[in-house]
Amino acid sequence: MTLLQFNRHRRLRRSDSMRALVRETHLQPEDFIYPIFVIEGKNKRNAVQSMPGVDQVSLDLLSREMQELVDLGIQSVIVFGVPAEKDAVGSQAYHDHGIVQKAIRQIKEEFPELVVIADTCLCQYTDHGHCGIIEEGKILNDPTLDLLARTAVSQVRAGADIIAPSNMMDGFVAAIRHGLDEAGFEDIPIMSYAVKYASAFYGPFRDAAHSSPQFGDRKTYQMDPANRLEALREAESDVAEGADFLIVKPALSYLDIMRDVKNNFNLPVVAYNVSGEYSMIKAAAQNGWVNEKEIVLEKLTSMKRAGADLIITYHAKDAVRWLKDN
Repeated sequence: MTLLQFNRHRRLRRSDSMRALVRETHLQPEDFIYPIFVIEGKNKRNAVQSMPGVDQVSLDLLSREMQELVDLGIQSVIVFGVPAEKDAVGSQAYHDHGIVQKAIRQIKEEFPELVVIADTCLCQYTDHGHCGIIEEGKILNDPTLDLLARTAVSQVRAGADIIAPSNMMDGFVAAIRHGLDEAGFEDIPIMSYAVKYASAFYGPFRDAAHSSPQFGDRKTYQMDPANRLEALREAESDVAEGADFLIVKPALSYLDIMRDVKNNFNLPVVAYNVSGEYSMIKAAAQNGWVNEKEIVLEKLTSMKRAGADLIITYHAKDAVRWLKDN
């Protein structure tokens, strides 16, 4: 038999321990940021129908939720609030006793070791569901910046460790950085939603946060999914304005963008594994069409492989349990 010359790549795949030895990308509990939806009232745990396993929780049930995360080894949460009242300017977003501010105070008092990230936007708090002030049907950019800065300062006064502005107004990082610095919070980092596409994957989140636009859509301020170079321009602006982290949202359909951001900027990159990505897998798993554990861990690994340092994901609790079982 003629001896053929070829590489034997399978040598490094022949056992579980060998594959683990040469594995390039690893998931760890500290990689995950878990989203929390907080609502007014008492003893309320409202299941989000389009997101199996995700609930809105009232403040009196929040401690139990946080204890579960701490016990699992999850170190970071991002807090979203669903206010009892909304108005045209989203005033509950920057009220010192708003739902997010109350939740942050409670979490930091009871679990000071947790990193608490505040989502900084207006859409959950406005009666029109858009992320800014509206005049004659147009979202006004510059007047909205003042409200975003006020919101960020209020959230930090409540105890937030990181501000995560998600509104996609031009100049939002600069405005928030200025507002925080002026208020004496120059040490608080900004985790910018630097690259946020106008995506169809956000639908279930709007059920959870009650943030659907009451007219039109968000395409005049969120990015066109067809554009790649625009993402780099957006990220570059946020870096220049003082961002400390760069979020790419959504994650799964934008892994190429995540890699571009990682290759071009020397800041931590955060993947937002959004609600639609979560719900599709949950629905398929409930129908027995996919192995939920395997597909979720593969998906999260792909995000880290593409360049994510951190992952915001609704799968976090399950993923940590599965990783511990492996």
